[in-house]
Amino acid sequence: MGPWKAVRMCIDAFLQHHELDNIEKVTIELYGSLAKTGKGHGTDKAVQLALAGYSPETIDPAIINESLQSISTKKQLTLLGKKKIAFDPTEHILYYFQKQLPFHSNALTITIFYSGDQRFIETYYSIGGGFVVKEGPTANSKPADIPFPIDSGDDLLRWTQETGMKISDVVMKNELYWRDETTITHGLTNIWKTMLECMYRGCHAEGTLPGGLHVKRRASYQNKKLILSDKYHDAEAWINILIKSKHSFSEILNWTSCFALAVNEENASFSRVVTAPTNGAAGVIPAVMMYYICFCENARQEDLIRFMLVAGELGSIFKKGATISAAMGGCQAEIGVSSAMAAGALTECLGGSPERVLMAAEIAMEHHLGLTCDPISGLVQIPCIERNAMGAMKAITASQIALGSDPKEAKVSLDEVIKTMWNTALDMNVKYKETAEGGLATAVQVPVSLPEC
Repeated sequence: MGPWKAVRMCIDAFLQHHELDNIEKVTIELYGSLAKTGKGHGTDKAVQLALAGYSPETIDPAIINESLQSISTKKQLTLLGKKKIAFDPTEHILYYFQKQLPFHSNALTITIFYSGDQRFIETYYSIGGGFVVKEGPTANSKPADIPFPIDSGDDLLRWTQETGMKISDVVMKNELYWRDETTITHGLTNIWKTMLECMYRGCHAEGTLPGGLHVKRRASYQNKKLILSDKYHDAEAWINILIKSKHSFSEILNWTSCFALAVNEENASFSRVVTAPTNGAAGVIPAVMMYYICFCENARQEDLIRFMLVAGELGSIFKKGATISAAMGGCQAEIGVSSAMAAGALTECLGGSPERVLMAAEIAMEHHLGLTCDPISGLVQIPCIERNAMGAMKAITASQIALGSDPKEAKVSLDEVIKTMWNTALDMNVKYKETAEGGLATAVQVPVSLPEC
C-alpha cells in the first residue's frame, strides 16, 4: 500500500504545477528490501495500478490481473485513466537489490519525464502499514490539540485513571477532534464490512496461490469441513449461521485459524484486505474479531467499534515507540504488533479493565519478541499465512491470561516490552528483516527461481 500511495502522491505533487498531458514517461526505482521482495509482495503490481489511477479501496479485485496483463502485453498504460503513455514493467520498474537508502530500507524513487528533457523526481519511504514519508525537509506542523495526547501505554493508562473512562472512550474523544461520531462509526463499520467480505471470499476460494510456490488454499477446505449449513449466499448469512451454531472447543480453534488463513490467502492473491497494521499481518485482527462475535457469550456487533478503537490506539503506540515495518523490525513488528492489538482489544470487549487491556497487549508481544521475517522467495505465503493464525491464537490466549491475572503483579509493562522490541529490532541481522535472505527463505530449497530474490 505504501508504494501505491507514494506514486499517487508524486503525481498529485507534479499536477500542482504541470499538466498531465505533458507527461511522456514514468519510471519507478525500488531500493533495498523493497526491491528484494518487490514482486513477491506485489509492489510492481501496486505501482502500475497507481499509475493507472486505481485506488486500493475501490478497485474491483476481479479486474486486477486483466489490467496488469493489458499493460504488460501492450507495453502501455493510461495514466490516471486519462492519457496513454508507453510503459513496460520490465524496463520502467527498476530493482536495486544491493542499494539501500539511508532513512529506511523500503525506498522508491519516482521520476516523471515531461516536456522534452525535464524531470520531476521524488523519493518516498514506505515505513509500514501503508504509511509513507517523503524525502526532504518537512514543514513543522503544530501538534493536534486533542483532549488526551497519547504517546505511550503509560499515557493511555493515566487518562483512563483520571477520567474513569474505558480506553475506547478515550480514543473516541480524541477521534472527535477530526470528525464527528457518525463519520467515525461509519468508517469503522465499513472497515469491518471489508474484513468480513475478505474472510468470506477467502473461505470460499479454491485453487493454488500465485507466485510459483504452488501453495494450495486451505481456508475453503476448512470452511467446508466445519460449516453446519450450506443455506447461505453472502457474508452476512454466513456469519449468522456461525453465531447461531454451537461449536466444540476444537472447532472454535479451527474456525479462528480458518478466518486468519482466509484473509492472508486473499492477501497472497493480491485481493483486497484491510491493513491491520500491515497487509502481511492482516489476518490476525479480523480473525480475533470473528472469534469474539461468533463464539463469545453476550457479544454484540456494536462492540466491534470499541474493538477497533482500542486496537488502533495500541497499534499507534507501537508505531510511535518502535515500528510496524518488518523491513525495520522483522515479523515481530507485524504479527507481533497485530497480535498485541487484537489481545488488548479483545480484553476490553470481554469486560477487562484498562490495566488488563495493556497487560494483554504486553503478553502478546512478549511472546513474539525476536520473530524474524523470512518469506520464502519473497512471497507473503510461507510462513506468513500460518503466522497469522498463530498470532490470532496468541492474542486470544494473552487476553485470557490477562483477564485471569492481577495487573498489579505484572513484572513487565507495555512500554517496557515496546522498548525491548525496538532494541531487538536494532540488534537483528538485516537478513531477517523482510529481505528473503535468511531463515526459511534460504534454508528451504524452492523448486522455482523467482527474479525478486
